[in-house]
Amino acid sequence: MHLEALGIFCDVVRHQSFSRAAAANAMSQSAASQAVRQIEDRLGAQLIDRSQRPWQLTPEGKLFFQGCRDIIERYHELEDAVRRRQQPAGYTVRVASIYSIPLHDLSEYVDRFNGLEAGASVEIEYMHPDRVYGHILDDQSDIGLISFANPGRARGLTVIPWRDQTMEVTCRPTHRIARLHRERRGVPPGELAGEPFVTFDRGLAVRREIDRFLRRHEVDVTVAAEFDNIENIKQAVEDGAGIAILPAHTVRQEVRRRALVSVPLRLAADTPPLIRPLSIVHRRKRRLNPAVTEFIKLLCNGVEPARPVRRALETV
Repeated sequence: MHLEALGIFCDVVRHQSFSRAAAANAMSQSAASQAVRQIEDRLGAQLIDRSQRPWQLTPEGKLFFQGCRDIIERYHELEDAVRRRQQPAGYTVRVASIYSIPLHDLSEYVDRFNGLEAGASVEIEYMHPDRVYGHILDDQSDIGLISFANPGRARGLTVIPWRDQTMEVTCRPTHRIARLHRERRGVPPGELAGEPFVTFDRGLAVRREIDRFLRRHEVDVTVAAEFDNIENIKQAVEDGAGIAILPAHTVRQEVRRRALVSVPLRLAADTPPLIRPLSIVHRRKRRLNPAVTEFIKLLCNGVEPARPVRRALETV
């Protein structure tokens, strides 16, 4: 059984498509299908149940995919090791990130990494949080950057706490909350009651956390707009659609140019602050390329002031 055929099978499973797997391997769809059937014939077992739409992996297929993935991964690691001895070559660190970590923030880390690791590079792809988990588990990305790590979705992943971002009220400089802030240095949650509110989509963990915070403080707001990323929320607030609660770090550029104001929430001394925890995730059993390990270290050490990592490693 050729390693190439195993790779085709893994690509079919990762892409959930024979046609996309065929395109990734520069072959016809029929050739990809034939390669999988040859594996099934050799094993004497059905790996893919084609009677369902969409097709599903059989229990044997799931077992075989897990083993094949490890075999191919180990082969690529050996291949990379040999090539590095013959001709030092860079490795591209593949990062899957949620939308709400601005590119200009990550670019600082990427620039620093490029200066430290000769020939290495970083490729960042932004996506919905659910896709981040899938990309890591399917080895389409080396690491993921997420907020509010979900223990249920993170099974099989190692979760490294990265940083806690304080959430603050975001509004226009002419808004009454901005005026209150200038007078009182911050605003109590009760002052948000009745305000038009621009927030995250309901399916996102950060939205659930904000909603819980408002309920805990018995604050009713009027949702004016919902978005799946911070950039759209900031633009809507700038356009006068309402106020928002966002990580203070993500609006620093708008605050500098005086397009927005970030107002701290004034809470009782025994009330925990509203924060957004960011984490780095990677597949638990995956042997990380040295370049990936170095990039993780750089993220944790930081190129700007950041909170210390709570633990060196936390496995979910």
